[in-house]
Amino acid sequence: MSGLTSRKNAIIEITNRAPKVCEMPGPLNKIWATDVFNLAAMEEALSKNTFKAIKKTVQTGAPLDPAKADVVAAAMKDWAITKGVKFFSHIFYPMTNITAEKHDGFIIPNSDGGAITEFTGSLLIKGEPDGSSFPNGSLRMTNAARGYTAWDPTSPAYVMHTANGATLMIPSVFMSWTGEALDKKIPLLRSNKAMDKAAQRVLSLMGETDIGTLNSSCGAEQEYFLVDEHFANARPDLLLSGRTLFGAPPAKGQQFDDHYFGVIPARVQVFMQDFENKLYRLGIPAKTHHNEVAPGQFEIAPYYEAANVAADHQQLLMTLMKSTAKEHGFLCLLHEKPFAGVNGSGKHVNWSVGNATQGNLLDPGSTPHDNLNFLLFCGAVIRGVHLHGPLLRAVIASAANDHRLGANEAPPAILSVYLGHQLESVFHDIKDGKLLEKAKGGLMDLGLSQILKFERDPGDRNRTSPFAFTGNRFEFRAVGSSQSVSGPLVAMNTMLADSLNWIAEKLEVSMANGEDKTAAVITVLQELMELHGNVIFGGDGYSSEWHRIAVEERGLKNIPTSADALPAFKEESVVELFKSTGVLSPAELASRFEVYAEQYILSIEMETNLVVDLASTRIYPATVGYLDSLASAASNLNGLDIEMSHSSIQEIANEANAMMASVRKLKKAISVENFASIEEHMNYCAKTLCPIMLEVRSHADALEGIVADDLWPLPKYQEMLFIR
Repeated sequence: MSGLTSRKNAIIEITNRAPKVCEMPGPLNKIWATDVFNLAAMEEALSKNTFKAIKKTVQTGAPLDPAKADVVAAAMKDWAITKGVKFFSHIFYPMTNITAEKHDGFIIPNSDGGAITEFTGSLLIKGEPDGSSFPNGSLRMTNAARGYTAWDPTSPAYVMHTANGATLMIPSVFMSWTGEALDKKIPLLRSNKAMDKAAQRVLSLMGETDIGTLNSSCGAEQEYFLVDEHFANARPDLLLSGRTLFGAPPAKGQQFDDHYFGVIPARVQVFMQDFENKLYRLGIPAKTHHNEVAPGQFEIAPYYEAANVAADHQQLLMTLMKSTAKEHGFLCLLHEKPFAGVNGSGKHVNWSVGNATQGNLLDPGSTPHDNLNFLLFCGAVIRGVHLHGPLLRAVIASAANDHRLGANEAPPAILSVYLGHQLESVFHDIKDGKLLEKAKGGLMDLGLSQILKFERDPGDRNRTSPFAFTGNRFEFRAVGSSQSVSGPLVAMNTMLADSLNWIAEKLEVSMANGEDKTAAVITVLQELMELHGNVIFGGDGYSSEWHRIAVEERGLKNIPTSADALPAFKEESVVELFKSTGVLSPAELASRFEVYAEQYILSIEMETNLVVDLASTRIYPATVGYLDSLASAASNLNGLDIEMSHSSIQEIANEANAMMASVRKLKKAISVENFASIEEHMNYCAKTLCPIMLEVRSHADALEGIVADDLWPLPKYQEMLFIR
């Protein structure tokens, strides 16, 4: 079947596709969290004493009596069985960005040949998967493979329904037999504990007496693409790598900026509603959905939750998004850059910290200059980003995200902080020794009587900033769309804990010298701004001048690739940061460097092999076939004394020859082995393999524009991005 015939059939299938019929859900209050064993479900199922104990554990992280675990397990099993569950699974989150599951049955055979259901506290608390079966950075070897999953009661269990049945899912941590963290959840829980301890210390010095347990919160804006499965199945690069390794720009891309505000396509709307109904049943608060800026690109934004639960929900959201998309005939692309020349996808992580007694510590209120707690916590963030910018870049490093960062569509690969005009002025006034009252933003008056006046925000938004203050939280905009939010949250919580401890030490010295609370705060913040104020940098982060000033005048680091970023995990200051806060031991941190570096190398190597394969077995044969038809046509015309220019034939032949020369160059480069270090191997991938891949692509994309459409073997951008 010719390329055009194949694509025509795909288009016919898509345009004539009957919409998926989705069952009309009940009202939100009837379906919300119906598949979640949350506190409300526990209160119904447990005695008052047991419920009180588990509630304290959930809300504060306090230890749970093992005897109570037996009671909770029995109630959880009974609840799950009423929903058709026969199996349970400890669900955990390895050091990759995947979600892993270990399934077991409730069924226990008895001596009579029958079966009973059993689920004890010990089964709830502990599972035992193979600790060497997942990337572990040499923490576990095949001959020492035992690993454990352990129930995390602070994240609610839930029932996952599939076409084949229902399974009780138990959020769990994953550790080695020797106790090292093999997952992303343990460091997140530890980082929150470290942040809570440091924050309590600062708040006590500020005179607070009733201080609730502090927690970080997260709301992650998830961007993604949808491509019809008929097109996706004809693109091996999309199926295997998640992005198109070839593809010429379409006549219309996103030049008119009409996609973001356009009507959501009807088929996509049906998918969104079906997907969100599943989220609601699992208690995931999906709040906003809309088109994104690129054609075929969309976004869903949940409401913020406690960081640990939010991280679990993010993983579940991505899983459900892909499975639901498949039900609707789509392939959901979470890759950061699936289409060249078109905006990629990020996952903006909105992060704040607070508790039940002091509220959101990153909320300035109406008078940030008077809110000393806020100034201290905001200052701690500023210090953390300045000291640990390379770490923040490292936790979002991946081969996929490298395509997006620094391009004029996403934040730069330089970590800076944007505060907005009002707040930036406050901190500069502190630095200069003057703390003046700042005005509110003022009322927005459009001169139209039917439009009510409303208060404008005191600072504009800066979409080019990688780390921006957005009213009562910080938005880490550089996180990749396919990534777990746990890594960024761990880094932010840990750097905040470190900075709060630094602030506490400084406050103690100032107060010991006789300064009152306000004077001590100003003294500390003045020093902080002197040391770290350069990281506060607004303006257009897409401009070359911004980059120049950031690096040359402000001393900020530009870290363009993962090969440049990941070695930050090995820096002495980072090792000490995680060790001193108790978040990651040196061995655990080293394992993460090894895992992330290996993932980067494997991603690049897979893509290089795909480039060689597609160029050699699909694009080149199609081009030769077209050249043959042109040569035959020219010969026939010459037989009729009709002269035909050979320039087009020569142009195609030149591009084809150049492409295959680059392919041979790439094959030779792939064969290089025996690198002195993993850093050397990463740099080889970034600086040698990636540029040659681009060489091959440049010739292949040129051929796409001159080879006859009926012979081109791959679905084109204009089809994949616009046909729904």
